[in-house]
Amino acid sequence: MLKNFLEAKPLYYDKIDYTRMPRVYKSIENNIKISKIIHIIGTNGKGTTGRFLATALHSIGYKVGHYTSPHIQKFNERIWLNGIDIKDELLEEAHQYLQKLLHVEDSDSLSYFEYTTLLAMIVYKDCDYIVMEAGLGGENDATAVFPKILTLVTPIALDHESFLGNTLKEIATTKLRAVQKTAILTQQKDEVYEVAKSISVAPFGCREFFRVDEFIQDYDIKNINIISKELKLANYLEDNLTLAISALNFLKIKYKNADFKDARLFGRLSNVAKNIIVDVGHNALAALSVVNALSENKYIIIYNSYKDKDYKQILSILKPITLHVELIDIDDERVVSDRIMCDVLDSLDMKYIKFKEIKQENNYLVFGSFSVVEAFLKEYNG
Repeated sequence: MLKNFLEAKPLYYDKIDYTRMPRVYKSIENNIKISKIIHIIGTNGKGTTGRFLATALHSIGYKVGHYTSPHIQKFNERIWLNGIDIKDELLEEAHQYLQKLLHVEDSDSLSYFEYTTLLAMIVYKDCDYIVMEAGLGGENDATAVFPKILTLVTPIALDHESFLGNTLKEIATTKLRAVQKTAILTQQKDEVYEVAKSISVAPFGCREFFRVDEFIQDYDIKNINIISKELKLANYLEDNLTLAISALNFLKIKYKNADFKDARLFGRLSNVAKNIIVDVGHNALAALSVVNALSENKYIIIYNSYKDKDYKQILSILKPITLHVELIDIDDERVVSDRIMCDVLDSLDMKYIKFKEIKQENNYLVFGSFSVVEAFLKEYNG
């Protein structure tokens, strides 16, 4: 069974063999039908941008797959097909087919994400379009091996430095080298556009980079405002909607505002109760976007972090909207120790306690990562 097969694979690696996915894909590519792929790379906003685009394409009448990661509660969330998360039966069929294609050694050696990426391609064999979100998002990402018709680039910031680089320029270079032909960018830092300009010429090959506003007209701006009000989008989600619409315009696909009505992706400033908001943001850029969206109120922040995140900076950004912090336990060896987290909170003069329960009279923001939201929902729903 797929569930048992994936559970035997580690979710995370200290080092990645970047030669493995291209080699394995080359060995089976003649047996996989590739649809038109729109690749989404960047640091933040990949999931919502992809869901806006995939939902609209599906509403317009196309067969569409949206590949996203990680999941919050169930693996099926990663492989969205024609408006719904993949059914278990179809997943198992794809798994059995992929097992027949792969040599045992290759099947065993592929990482969790690499295998899942190939699995999604099997599921999406009859799609007109595949909206494919990158994992770490660089030139060596598992999703980089497939041919693309377009790449969308969400805001790039510092994140996953151990894999992508220690400066914004290094990270942007690693990510933008994943572009094969044409890319549309929406960025907050001019430095990213400078990197794109340098990559657009030799020796990296001829690539076209456009700014998002080059494919947005006054007509689109009016529609974006209407859709944003109807869906109650925060500013950063509105930016992701704009990038998705720029892709439709690039592809010369006409849309209606109603095509986006079911496009919200859970876990992005999502209300799970009247007084509880959850957000899977896990870096400083995400924290800043959340603060800008929620600046009119203050919240009890339910939080934790992995060791490789700049949690001190994230907490300092969240401080203006914070009443106090409640630390939630996560069963993962990569999580910061309670002692270190408490020292950081003390240094920021932020009050904190251990998370125990939700009180109806308080407002809560659950923030930190997919794992934080997952751990919270397990307790809250349980």
